[in-house]
Amino acid sequence: MIESGERTSESAGARPARAVVLVVDDEVLTRAVAATALADAGYEVLEADSGEEALAVLESHDDVVVLFSDINMGALDGLTLARIARRRRPHLRVVLTSGQTCPPAGDMPEAFLPKPYLTERVVQLIDRLAS
Repeated sequence: MIESGERTSESAGARPARAVVLVVDDEVLTRAVAATALADAGYEVLEADSGEEALAVLESHDDVVVLFSDINMGALDGLTLARIARRRRPHLRVVLTSGQTCPPAGDMPEAFLPKPYLTERVVQLIDRLAS
């Protein structure tokens, strides 16, 4: 489900949006917590609940700078999503997260964040990658 998160910092009462981040997780609450933390930090946030939906969002939003995705999802998992997205957009920065899986060395994104994570850590990673 695309919640074209258009959660901008203006709606969150924070500083102006700095970059567009796509948050992908099939767990609604987990996705919402990460998206809210990023919006509160001033990012424009788009959301998707599956790898397939994330690809559609990436096709329609060429301004996405960082992909933050869970690994363990339905048919199109986060590792496969990251590979496809990076082929289409070589400069896209990728952060993967999981409570069950760690990416193999050959598939390591710019950052991996094990679940459960602190939202402050998500914001720090995105700050580093989006700058």
